[in-house]
Parts: sequence; C-alpha cells; structure tokens
Amino acid sequence: MTKIKSILELFAILLLLASCVQDDDFGLPDISITEPEIPQTQITTFKAIKSLYEQAVNNGNSLAVIDDETDLYIEGYVVSSDKAGNFFEELIIQNKTDGSSPDNDPRLGFRVSINVSSLSDTYQFGQKIYVKLNGLAIGGENGVITIGKEDGVNVSQIQAAEYKNIILRSNDIAEIIPKTVGLAHLSSSDLNTLIQLDNMQLNRFEMGATFASESFDEFDGFRLLESCESGISIRMQTSTFADFKSLIVPQGKGSVAGIFSRDFGDDFNVLILNSSADIYFETTDRCDPMELSCGIASTLGANNLFYEDFEPQRNNRPIEIEGWTNYIEAGTEAWEAYSSTSSNASLGRSARFQSASSGDVSNIGWLITPPIDLDAHQGVTVRFKTSNSLADSSYMEVLYSQDWDGNEATITLATWGVLADAYVVKDTDSFAEWFNSGTVDLSCASGPIYIAFKYTGSGQDSFDGVYELDEISVDYVE
Repeated sequence: MTKIKSILELFAILLLLASCVQDDDFGLPDISITEPEIPQTQITTFKAIKSLYEQAVNNGNSLAVIDDETDLYIEGYVVSSDKAGNFFEELIIQNKTDGSSPDNDPRLGFRVSINVSSLSDTYQFGQKIYVKLNGLAIGGENGVITIGKEDGVNVSQIQAAEYKNIILRSNDIAEIIPKTVGLAHLSSSDLNTLIQLDNMQLNRFEMGATFASESFDEFDGFRLLESCESGISIRMQTSTFADFKSLIVPQGKGSVAGIFSRDFGDDFNVLILNSSADIYFETTDRCDPMELSCGIASTLGANNLFYEDFEPQRNNRPIEIEGWTNYIEAGTEAWEAYSSTSSNASLGRSARFQSASSGDVSNIGWLITPPIDLDAHQGVTVRFKTSNSLADSSYMEVLYSQDWDGNEATITLATWGVLADAYVVKDTDSFAEWFNSGTVDLSCASGPIYIAFKYTGSGQDSFDGVYELDEISVDYVE
C-alpha cells in the first residue's frame, strides 16, 4: 500500500507539472522561427525612410505615414535589450552590424515603440528583423526618429495584438560591433545606434554614486561621463527600474558601450546601457585635472584690481581688451561681444561663445584674464556670472595656470587646472538665467596666476550650445 501511495503521489506531481507547462502564461517560450520570405523588391532602406520623414517635416507635417496598401519593409538588427530593465516597451534597431568599418558608416537607427514588455524574450540582441511598415507612422519622439502608429500628430505604440505580425524575426543572430567614436565626432546621424566610447571615466564629483538609486533620482538617474582625451562629457541615463540601478558606477577609467540617444525632454545627449556589463572601467589610473580650491571667501575686499563688463566691445565681434587673450584653439569661432533683450537677454553687453552654424568639427576658444599677482595683495578673490542658451553637450570650464608665460603659442603647453570652487552654469540649469560664481577665494595660492574661460563644442547640432559670461571682477582686501 505504501508503494502504491507513493506512485500515486508521483503521478499527481507529474500531472501538475504537465498542466503548468501547457499553461500559456507560464509555459516555456516558443523559440522556433519560420524564416520570413520577403521579396527584395518590398524591402526599402533606413535612409529612404529617414528621408521620407525629413521631407514630411520640411512640408510642415510632424509625421510621415506609410501607405497601407503596398507591402513595404525595412531590414535591421536589434541593438537594445530590456532584459536588465533599462529599456521599456521599445526596440532600438540599426541597419548595419559592424560599426568598425568605414564602409558601414554612417549607420542609421530607429526606435520602434511597442506596448509590450520583456521584448528581449522574443527579439534577442543582434537579431535580424523585418518591420512591415504598411500603415505605420514615422515621427520624432523625444529627439529621436520613432516608428509606431499614427495618433494625430504623435506616434503611439504598436499594440500587443499586432506586433508579431509587424516585427518579423529572422533566424539570423548577428554579432554587433559598436562604432568606436569620440564624443566630438558624434552627430544626429548616430542617434539610435550602438556606440563605444574609449578612455572614459565618471566625473570626479560623482564618485561613489549608484547608477540610479540616489535620493534625487526620480524616473532616471543621470551620471556624467567624461572623455580623458577631449574633456567632453555625456550623461549616462539609467532607469530607476533597471536591475543594476543600485550598483556603484565603476570609478576607474576605460570603455563604455550603449545606445546614443536624447533625454526625455530632448534637451541633451545621453548614453543608455543595455546592462552594467557594458561599462568596463578596468584601469584605476584616472585623468582628473589639477584643482585649486581655497573655498568661497566670507568677505569681499573693498579694493578692485580689475573689472570687466564688456560694455565698450563691438557687438558680434571678437573680444579685444588690452591685457586679455582671446585665443582660438580649434575651429573658426572666438569669444564675441553680445547684446540682446530677448528671452536669453544679456547683461547689457556680455561675452558669448556660439559654435552653431560654424561648420567646424571642433570649436575650442579661450578668454584669458591679465596676470594676477597673488603676492602683491592679500585676500584676492574672483567672481563672475555665467549663463547658457541650450548648452547641448558643449561646455565651459574656468581654469587657472601658474606657469603660462602669456604667449598664445604656449597656451596648450602650459599646465591648466580647474578653479574648483567657482560655480559655472550647467546644461541642466534654467534656460537664460544668470548664475553667480560665488566669491572665489584665491588666497591659498601664491605668485602670478591667469584665469581662463574655456569653451568646448562644435558646429554639429549635438554640441553647438551657447555660453555667456559677464561682470568679471578681481578684488582684494589690501
């Protein structure tokens, strides 16, 4: 009887397991794929679809809608994965697999919006797919080209009941080689594609931060990654639903791969990782700059060494002030005088650096003060005001040097550090506001010192922001 009871119990367990496997909600995923048979005459290119969208925009429309009657497909490769929770209800697809070959560049990418989670269970990273475009809409959502359903002037999601008939899987799982590129050379053509950035590190002021579980992280965490070669930065965007959100961002230096995209408000460039394994900062040797930090002075000296408000300068002409240096390191643009009463008003006349429409791959400009002799005065401080108009990943630094000899030819050969206590307007600060630097104390240093306001950007639309500078004052106690 005991044996019969055991057999019956085992049979009941097996029956229960069999019933679970047959359940549609909890069953094993169907991994079988019937290779789509699509005539080449029905496959168009990413470039053609992008041109169709751009033509629609030029004609005053927000969307391009594909004819519902004619079968039309694009062929691409999945470069996103929601397995770690950093992508949600979307696929990022690009048209080529090997970003290391000049023949494969420029690649193009699209975002496909789908009202389904866990898409990585169906569409693997690197999987070749065909998107049936009949009746779909192509529009700009959050700064990137998105494919979905037409919803007035917006792109809505492809629904769960239809997506498998629209996004067809191939048996081909390709090796995706990201495009290794410098931040200065990225453009809007790289959006929605997988890129790799080398010689990168987390900004020193964010050391010890998690990917996205700080108290100020709401929907996404943004961490500033900077290039050790160019100094240019990009924000790494991590969802607060990602399974690696609580991990500490690696604090060394190395490479990182992710999807080049725009933030939700389309205000700045971001890099979105598929998983924490995509950031590989294996070297402990960081490239942090030298810093001068004497703190913020508690009092302002009654004596003024020099004050500059740029009022005598000619509008839209390079700044020319005796004793100052206005140096173009790269590109064709310089610091210029600027006056405006519009929404991004100047303070009377201000100094401005604007690289938009320069056509330059790189714009680097220096505006350097006359030398300040810290041994000749006590309690020396510096203060100024900065503003930006959509900095758009360009940036401004306030630097100092104690070994520059005053000649333009040796600017880049001199040792320049960061004036760490000075507040400089950030990309995330309010548009057109003016921000005080604080009364920056210089008294812990000695000898002659130069202070430089350095702009880094380019004529490309991803890095062509504007910075303004005004009311620079160097004061001392006695």
